[in-house]
Amino acid sequence: MASSFIDKARITVRAGNGGNGIVAFHREKYVAAGGPDGGDGGKGGSIILQATESMSTLMDFRYKRKYVAGSGMDGQSCRKTGKDGENLLIRVPVGTVVRDAETGEVMKDLSDLEPYVLCKGGRGGWGNMHFATPTRQVPHFAKAGLPGEAHDVILELKLLADVGLVGFPNVGKSTLLSVVSKAQPKIANYHFTTLFPNLGVVYVEDGVSFVMADIPGIIEGASEGAGLGHDFLRHIDRCRLLVHVVDVSGCEGRDPVADFDAINEELKQYSGDLSTRPQIVAANKVDIMEDPENLERLRKHVEELGYELFTISAAAHQGTQELMKKVAEKLSALPPVRIFESDYVPKPAVVDTSEPLQITRTDDGHTWLVDGPWLQRLMGNINFSDYESRMYFDKTLRDSGLFRQLEEKGIEDGDTVSMYDYEFEYQG
Repeated sequence: MASSFIDKARITVRAGNGGNGIVAFHREKYVAAGGPDGGDGGKGGSIILQATESMSTLMDFRYKRKYVAGSGMDGQSCRKTGKDGENLLIRVPVGTVVRDAETGEVMKDLSDLEPYVLCKGGRGGWGNMHFATPTRQVPHFAKAGLPGEAHDVILELKLLADVGLVGFPNVGKSTLLSVVSKAQPKIANYHFTTLFPNLGVVYVEDGVSFVMADIPGIIEGASEGAGLGHDFLRHIDRCRLLVHVVDVSGCEGRDPVADFDAINEELKQYSGDLSTRPQIVAANKVDIMEDPENLERLRKHVEELGYELFTISAAAHQGTQELMKKVAEKLSALPPVRIFESDYVPKPAVVDTSEPLQITRTDDGHTWLVDGPWLQRLMGNINFSDYESRMYFDKTLRDSGLFRQLEEKGIEDGDTVSMYDYEFEYQG
């Protein structure tokens, strides 16, 4: 792959941690027993992805692989909440698909300009002002902030093109794109001239246009990683229509029928869906054709398979407009560019509960503080508004032996168990 085009990158992203709540008491002249007024910690900053049309590659991620948002500040006295951490905005090209690096599941297809929160910042910890009750008027404890979400993700750029030009190297795809659009791909008479996809907008007539991509030449074995083709087959995924360019000149001694079948086999091996994608066949270089029999054999073969064939010479501008009109006609009846639906399901936090938790009984005798690294990680990934998440949380606590430990220490029904910014009444 050419160094000037990067279409896949792996990065590590981590949202900011929440700030800690603090223990503080109101101190003011002539005011007795002012009470607790420790403020909450600020929320950690989130990692936000923003698609932009001003970028065309993932080059920015080639050398920088780790992105961390700002953490929230600790709370302050006088019930002041700490400052929230700064969000980190990461810009990517339109058409970037975000995948979970571990499972390969699609998390988001950034094919519009709507921002996407990839990692949420950690919640800030509560200050001691939250823990005052009629029977617990002087709480000497506050809660730590929770860690922000973290992910390893794969960024894949899948070009937003309506039409993909496919075919063997040096069959004239780049020339065709340069003739029918204002794109200026590098063109030369040797294999693998195109080292990265080129996009061009084709204007057929007033109000009728489409985007066409010149996909680098595919060779046999590309679907298994051979040559350059494997790196770019993913760009055809979004194309609604394929224009299959075949060299019928015979100048290089190639068989156009064999070439046509070989490319279609590679598409089929890469994705069964691609093998059924609508195609138009463009028999190119007819102006320098050595044996007309090559063209007729190809025409008979593709028409038997149900494809239309157009004879063109991209270099001589012959038949190209007629081909583009047919492409526009076909596109008008096809569904819009494919958007990759998210199949990502956040997995419950997997934590090692073997490390003992710290359990502290407060002075009032009826409040139990529970702290520990694995509990902190667990709570940072639990959605307490979701029933299944709460049930998973409860099961994890029971399996860890926490409830048994509390009972051994003398907890009673109705006592309060406090875990970071979550409290519940114990029922044995």
